[in-house]
Formats: sequence, C-alpha cells, structure tokens
Amino acid sequence: MKQGSAGLAYCDRHGRIYYDERSVPLADGGVVREVRADELIPAPPGTVPMLLPQRRPLTRSGPAARRFTLAVALPAGYTRLLVPAYEREGDAPALPLFGYTFACVVDDALHVAAIRTDESEDWQPRTFAEGELEALLERRLQEDPANRVLRQVARCSLEYGCFTAQNVFLDRGEAALPVSPRCNARCIGCISEQEPETRIPSPQERVTYETTAQELARIAMRHLERVADGIVSFGQGCEGEPLLRSTEIARAIELIRERRSNGTINLNTNGSLAKNLARCIDAGLDAVRISLNSFRPGVYAAYYRPIGYALDDVLDSVRLCVDRGLRVSLNLLTHPGVTDDASEIAAMRAFLHDVRVTMVQTRTLNIDPESYFAAVGRPDEPIGMRVALDAIREAGALVGNFTHTH
Repeated sequence: MKQGSAGLAYCDRHGRIYYDERSVPLADGGVVREVRADELIPAPPGTVPMLLPQRRPLTRSGPAARRFTLAVALPAGYTRLLVPAYEREGDAPALPLFGYTFACVVDDALHVAAIRTDESEDWQPRTFAEGELEALLERRLQEDPANRVLRQVARCSLEYGCFTAQNVFLDRGEAALPVSPRCNARCIGCISEQEPETRIPSPQERVTYETTAQELARIAMRHLERVADGIVSFGQGCEGEPLLRSTEIARAIELIRERRSNGTINLNTNGSLAKNLARCIDAGLDAVRISLNSFRPGVYAAYYRPIGYALDDVLDSVRLCVDRGLRVSLNLLTHPGVTDDASEIAAMRAFLHDVRVTMVQTRTLNIDPESYFAAVGRPDEPIGMRVALDAIREAGALVGNFTHTH
C-alpha cells in the first residue's frame, strides 16, 4: 500500500478489529466513493469503535466477504464528515441510534473521517475511580432527597454517562434541568421515546412526571452558587419538548434570578412555540439552542414529523430570540449527504445571512444512515461537509459544539 493512503479497517463477528492495508475502503457521503486524505484525522482519544452486524464493508473491489463493517462514535468536539459504506444483508435489522462515522487504517493507525470543531475541558472524556461517581451522587442526593429532578439527573449520570447530568454533581460547566415528559414532534431518531413498531431501543428513558419550578430552581441556584460562570439548561435528551411547560420554566427562571444574578440560563428546544418561548424570555432567559436537521421544509418534516407546527415556526422562533438579544445557537443535526447537499447549503446560507445567530453547534445525528436516507432522500449534489461548515462561517456564525459563556 502507498504510504499515507487509506486501507480497510474491519471487524470479525466477535468485534475484534483488523487492518487490511491492501484493500481500499469506500465511504458514503451521499454517494459511495473513496475517502480523501484531507477528510481523515487520527482517531482522537475517546473514539469508540463499533461493529455493524450483518453489514459487509465496501471496498474498491466490492463487498468484503467474511468481514464486518467497522464504524466509530466520535468524542464531543468533533464533527463527522462521512459514514461507512457497506452492503447490508437482507435480514439485517436497523442499527441502534448511534453516530456512525467512517474509519480506516493509515500507516497502521486507526483514522476517522472527522474534523475538530470545538474544545472544552467540561466535555473531555471522563474517568472515575471505582465508586467515586456513586459517592458524589449519594452525597448530593442527601442534600435534597425529595427532589425528583435531582434523582433523574443522578440516574442519567450513572446509566447514560450524560455529561450535563454529571456536571450537576461535579460543580462544573453546563448543568442539566430536565422538565418535560411530553413532546410535539415524533423524531425518527428520538433518543428517549421510539414507537414500538420501529423495534429500535431508546438509548434513554424519558422522564414520566412534570417537575416543579421549585425542584428545578433549587438545582440551578446551587450550581450557580458554586460555578460563577456556569450554565443551567432546560431541555435534555431524557425528556420531550420543554416549551410545552413554559409556564413552569418561566417561574423557575424567576426563582433562580431572585437569588442568583450570575451565570447563564439556557433553553434547549425545537423552537416550535414562539409565544411560549417569549414567556421564558420575559422571565429572564439568557440563551437558547434551537434544534433542526435542515433548512428545507420537506427534509425537516421527514425527520421531526412535527405535530401542529412546521419549520417556518422554528425559524420564526430563531428570529424572535435574535431580536430579543439572546445568545442564540442552532443545534444542527448533521449527516453527510444531507447537510452538505448543494440545495441544503443554499437554504442555510440564505437564512444565516438574514438572521445573525451567534453559533451553529454541529451535532452528529445518531441514526442508522440507511434509515435516514430512506426518510429524507439521497442528495442531488453532495459537495462535502467541509464546504457546509465553511458556509456557516462565511455567513457570520461561529461553528462549535458546546454552549459557551463568552
């Protein structure tokens, strides 16, 4: 193999990883093709290899027999550029909800199709001594034993390894405040509630109760007492849409600001209900992160399957927040071959030139690539994820992955 060129990295049926540097692997960026050198970086610390069962990796010579496709999940702070290309066996089930990234071998080292897009110590991979995290949780739970929100974020810390949940107990960064058991979208990649007929397990279990403003405020006030520039965030992966509980959120914000003037109060939302969002802004909301997968109505609806709202309502909420002076981030669920379609980039450019958000936070969409393409369609003209990221910057927005306080 020519030095510095990509070779096949693959798994056996037991998940053991092998390298075949004589085989040229193919990647999927909306069209199946060879990977370019400028799309690859050495696998960063925190990269998680994954076996894709009943899927044969595609190479320049065709499907690799008796081999299984290797993909990776990237650590926070990286954006995926390509997904793996494979041939699926006919009876293979849909893949679980993870972010599948193309991987290969270069000079006997694992490389991935990704780019570094943000840095934050609060989002670095974490290790705990045996029993250390459990002890932290227990001590904190004893301080507020009746607080159901605190019990929920303790569960998320242990079972799901959620960083924003762990931050509640570590007194650092952005802390989680889950609030809503209900949602007004039926996202095909929802991580907290999948419809039974999909036969795809939800990675997390959604909260089942309506939390109170007092429970939320107690966690937030304590966090801001200990973290001068901390962030407290409504709207987490273990819940539905927080704007459906805007009255309680607004009351919680008022309670927090009665005691604490520091830090940032943030809301993660699908942006569907501008009037409800305005209620939170009136109460003292500082920042918002509004999620979407596309600036094209059809692609948006195919993924979110919204109930009682549409993409135009989401974009109106973005405009409202910008006009009201909030720090506004878009939580852009990215997928190669969709985010970088020429028509998508054109729609994105047009909106971002018109409405000046602070940051576009790229999120690797956790979904089976085949399922996503089946829902939203293959691209007409994929021109590369790097081009899509450059288009965001050219429109005047920062590209990142985390909510920053400055």
